[in-house]
Amino acid sequence: MGHFIELTAADGHRFQAWVAQPAGTPRGALVVVQEIFGVNSHIRAVTDGYAADGYLAIAPALFDRVQRGFETGYSPEDIQTGIALMQKASMDGAMLDVQACLAHVAGAGKAGITGYCWGGTVAWVAASRIAGLACSIPYYGGGIHANIAAQPMCPVMFQFAERDRSPTIAQAREIAAAHPQAVTHVYPADHGFNCDQRGSYDAASATLARQRSLQFLATHVG
Repeated sequence: MGHFIELTAADGHRFQAWVAQPAGTPRGALVVVQEIFGVNSHIRAVTDGYAADGYLAIAPALFDRVQRGFETGYSPEDIQTGIALMQKASMDGAMLDVQACLAHVAGAGKAGITGYCWGGTVAWVAASRIAGLACSIPYYGGGIHANIAAQPMCPVMFQFAERDRSPTIAQAREIAAAHPQAVTHVYPADHGFNCDQRGSYDAASATLARQRSLQFLATHVG
C-alpha cells in the first residue's frame, strides 16, 4: 500500500504524489499518470499493483495545479467536472510535475511512464519531451492524435480500444501508421477498459494489456 508525499516542481509548484514501494530492491521505476478523475482509488490501486510487481511506482496529482486534492468517481457529472479541470490543466505544467517525480525515483534505476485517458496523452507527450525515459505505455489517450507529430525519444507501446470515441479507431490507426516503430495493440473494448470501477471495464482486455505492459517494462526498464 502506497502513501501520499509532497513534491516540488522546477517552477516551485508543490503537489501531491502517491508513492508505492516494492517489497524488495526495485526493478526500476514507473510514473503512473491519472485519468481526468484525479489520483483516485483506482489510480492508487494501479500504482500499488505495479509496486507489487517490483517497481517503485509514483502517481502525480497533476490536477493540483488547478484544484488541489481533486479526486472523483465516474458519474456523468463527475466526467464533466473532470473534463473542465483537464481543459484548465497545461501540458507544460504536467511535464514539470512528471520530471519532479522522475527525480524523486531516480535512485531506483531506469524509469518508464504509463497513463490512462488524459494520462495516456501525458505519457505520449512525455516520451517526446523528457529525455531519459526508458519507455512509455499510453492507454487510449484522446489527445494523442492532436499530438501525432510528436517524436518519441524512447520505445512506446500504444494500448487502444476498437470502440473508443477518443481516440477513434480510425485515429488510432493513423497514429500507428505515423509511428511504425512503436508497438500498437488494439483491444475489442471501449474507452476506459482498464478501469474496474467503470462500466466500460473489460476484464479480458485489461488483463492482456497489463501482461503486455509488464513485458514491455521488463524489456526496457528491468
